[in-house]
Amino acid sequence: MENIETALLLMVVGMTTVFIILLIVIYLGKLLIFLVNKYAPEEVVPARQATLRSPAPIPAPILAAITAAVNVVTLGKGRVSKVEKL
Repeated sequence: MENIETALLLMVVGMTTVFIILLIVIYLGKLLIFLVNKYAPEEVVPARQATLRSPAPIPAPILAAITAAVNVVTLGKGRVSKVEKL
């Protein structure tokens, strides 16, 4: 019985120690995040104005190849409704 009591005591002490260390890590992380946000805020990058010109159209042979590939892959059940350049 003495061995079980010693083992249980050791387990409780170890789990308590791990729990306390994890709490310390969590709160130090929160403190670090707070200090970084306070003293080194993220730089605001001005948004670029949207261009008014439309993208260049897709050439007809490429559009035909894309449509053919979709037909082959989907066994004729697929349909290309819109193609855009990224």
